[in-house]
Amino acid sequence: MPDLQKFIHDIKALHIQGAKQIAIESLKFLKLYSKEKGFGKDFDKAMNQLEGARPTAVVLHNCLEILRKDKSLATMTKLISQLNSATEKIAERGSREIKNGSVIMTHCHSGEALSVIERAWKSGKKISVIATETSPREQGIITAKELAAAGIPVTLITDAAEGFFMPEVDMVILGSDGMRRQGNLNKIGSYPLALLARQHKKPYYVVGSTFKLDRRKKYAIEERSTSEVYPDLKGVKIRNPSFDLCPWRFVYRIITEKGIFTPGNIVKMLK
Repeated sequence: MPDLQKFIHDIKALHIQGAKQIAIESLKFLKLYSKEKGFGKDFDKAMNQLEGARPTAVVLHNCLEILRKDKSLATMTKLISQLNSATEKIAERGSREIKNGSVIMTHCHSGEALSVIERAWKSGKKISVIATETSPREQGIITAKELAAAGIPVTLITDAAEGFFMPEVDMVILGSDGMRRQGNLNKIGSYPLALLARQHKKPYYVVGSTFKLDRRKKYAIEERSTSEVYPDLKGVKIRNPSFDLCPWRFVYRIITEKGIFTPGNIVKMLK
């Protein structure tokens, strides 16, 4: 029997991370769960609990909204296929935006953003990447390891060194956890990185499938355990938001499976 609470713990503990991957793994879990429990009240409760595990990322929410209208194995299989095929299309479209010899800065760990960079490399473009460590969970180290394994020259830097290295950069490419009318939701630190890119006149690209269009009336910025910042600091209030929202005016283009859009295009889609 699939263990729902263990699976939710794995999501909350970031053993499963990335908006798209959380959705895919959750759909896979629900396929197994439905074979044991069917599509009744237990299934509905499982969907609700999974949706609350990482409340900011919208991909799972959008998939579950589709699934609620047609609860079936076929629907879940189709959604998984659509999410994976979207990444392939994103990689193909986005890689064309990268010029030979480009130095790219990226933040956190985004499978879709990395697919663009890796496709450009495989197409023969001589590129290099500067990856931020992405405090406090250091997801940027995962990015650096993945790029290095692909043979792509990569430099890992602290988040505080972004301004030092920005003059060397040709473009910034990073992912999305949700695209709202107000801007792009992504890992904390994405907004100040956009401000730096604007100051240095570097194009700031957001990468994400249209599953990340966030039409929810309300959203919550997830705040994680303060122990991720510092384990024990008496008399000091610690806050640890996981995401921030970057206004669209600081974004150059958005790379999706359906095309490369301006921020204005995305806002129109969200109406």
